[in-house]
Amino acid sequence: MLVARLSRVGIQTVKQGAREFMRTPYSQCRQSWFELHPERKAFQGTLFQKHYLFSTTTSGSDVGVGSEGNDMISVTFVDKDGEEKHIKVPVGMSMLEAAHENDIELEGGCEGSLACSTCHVIVIDVEHYNKLEDPTDEENGMLDLAFGLTETSRLGCQVIARPELDGIHLVIPAATRNFAVDGFVPKPH
Repeated sequence: MLVARLSRVGIQTVKQGAREFMRTPYSQCRQSWFELHPERKAFQGTLFQKHYLFSTTTSGSDVGVGSEGNDMISVTFVDKDGEEKHIKVPVGMSMLEAAHENDIELEGGCEGSLACSTCHVIVIDVEHYNKLEDPTDEENGMLDLAFGLTETSRLGCQVIARPELDGIHLVIPAATRNFAVDGFVPKPH
């Protein structure tokens, strides 16, 4: 319940920020949103903390330098019918985003806000699983609600592509529990 409440607060903050941004005159668009709204300074940096390689521009050192493919890893998704789909995923992207960009059926009902377990994936290889960062308490709480939970289960929104995960295989369970769609209503204790 706390996670759902926090999720609603986060969504409300983003919606309010979007409304304020739309009212901002074009002449002020060059200023940072946080310069225009110092009262929101506490949220700066938290919106993209999981996507530490996020950038809307390239630096001069990134343009035309380096070898192709070093910033991509190979990922294999195995669907509920056992069919495999091999894709290349940019380093820094979540497996949920990668699945959506490659038309892989991985639900992601909360869009990666850690408010559901619909992007549940199972890491086949224990060696790759051990290379992942430990799940947070919030992720563990959502995994407890996942259908077909295993010892190597993770949420796809929390598995971020890194070079050491090259070759990872992820199984998508046969079903998900989307309480918002399935009509789950928690009973008072």
